[in-house]
Amino acid sequence: MEKRIFGRTGLELSVLGLGCGAVGGLMVRGDPLDQERTIARAIDAGVNYFDTAVQYGSGESEKNLGRILQELKPADAVVGTKVRLPSAEFDHIADVVATSLEGSLARLRRDRVEIFHLHNVITEAGGGETLSVQRVLDEVVPAFERLRQQGKTRFLGLTAIGDLAALYQVIDAGAFDSAQVVYNMLNPSAGAELPPNYPAQDYGRLFDHTRKAGIGVIGIRVLAGGALSGSTERQRFIRQPDLQANDAGAQRSRVLDLHSERQKLSNAVSGRTDRKICVYVKVCR
Repeated sequence: MEKRIFGRTGLELSVLGLGCGAVGGLMVRGDPLDQERTIARAIDAGVNYFDTAVQYGSGESEKNLGRILQELKPADAVVGTKVRLPSAEFDHIADVVATSLEGSLARLRRDRVEIFHLHNVITEAGGGETLSVQRVLDEVVPAFERLRQQGKTRFLGLTAIGDLAALYQVIDAGAFDSAQVVYNMLNPSAGAELPPNYPAQDYGRLFDHTRKAGIGVIGIRVLAGGALSGSTERQRFIRQPDLQANDAGAQRSRVLDLHSERQKLSNAVSGRTDRKICVYVKVCR
């Protein structure tokens, strides 16, 4: 497994990391033996970065990952988790951030995580469930820094979703060490210019900004929400409420809609073979 130095952190991370999210459901609703086999196989293959969040199954992903890592005891496991601040708590950011990380550490059975990511959408002015640039830099970053000083996280991260101008400002400030960035074959705009009227959010060569700031990058949505998975079949670990709320006809319609959208996006990039595009699962740059 190839490994790379992650930005300015000095961490040596495997190029492929293991995402422990709710998509697929393994680390949230899977069989415990399957979970352990998967983590053990990833470690054997050289994977040392594991990405989770309290939002994944309301903490179930963190619990399962923590249990397995405690059992397997890999020497160089690097764990990243996240916090998403609800708008109702925007006036209490420091307390919410601290409480969230304490809960994550308890579920993960760890004294600290290597990377703690902010998982809110970021816009210039804020509003609704989004955080403004000013609030991120003036309130979130100091709260994260206190947790770093307390030894509860080594590095500060964010999920780079939101308004492009806002993301530029936050990344250029250099306060974060890690950024999770959308990057896949259907939307490589974080690393390459898109053609006019392209049917996807333009991330405006965001990698140029992360590179200049010395920020490590973790690629997310690398399968474009399933459009690049090579299958229109539904995932095995489907939520039970979804099964109850949708009959077979609705399920079939949803799969066909996904297939249609994938075909439209594929057509949009057909013929653009002049650029070399690499796809990873939880890429560490």
